Amino acid sequence: MLAHTAALPSFSIVRMGGRARPAKRSQSQRSNAGFGGGRKEQLWHCVEGCGACCKLNKGPSFATPDEIFDDPSDVQLYRSMVGPDGWCIHYEKSTRRCSIYSERPYFCRVEPDVFETLYGISKKKFNKEACSCRDTIKAIYGPHSKELDNFNCALRS
Repeated sequence: MLAHTAALPSFSIVRMGGRARPAKRSQSQRSNAGFGGGRKEQLWHCVEGCGACCKLNKGPSFATPDEIFDDPSDVQLYRSMVGPDGWCIHYEKSTRRCSIYSERPYFCRVEPDVFETLYGISKKKFNKEACSCRDTIKAIYGPHSKELDNFNCALRS
């Protein structure tokens, strides 16, 4: 008589002598996530052609420059970059590119040091917080937008 075998998610079953036991996972499959199902931390990627962060005047649900910056010159620079439509004056909407990308201000850079300086977010938590730009993309383009789909695909790859 054969024993019934029930497979748990994320384990493969190896039959040995009529008994089922979980197969050992290779080092690349092992997780330090406990019961997290082996989920990997999502790594933030800037998605070309998005530009949601370039919408500088996002509305009342987002922080103002006065709430973000301690240095009044940063507040002034930020405000000087806001165009009449709320988008950065350096964001080329037709190409969806920044015209000053290589010389853009530090606060336009999504980097661990910037997040630590502006928001007090440690380097260890950078990816998680940077991936929260998903909320900004939803607010700017909508929850069913091509931009959000592109962002989600970039995080999965």
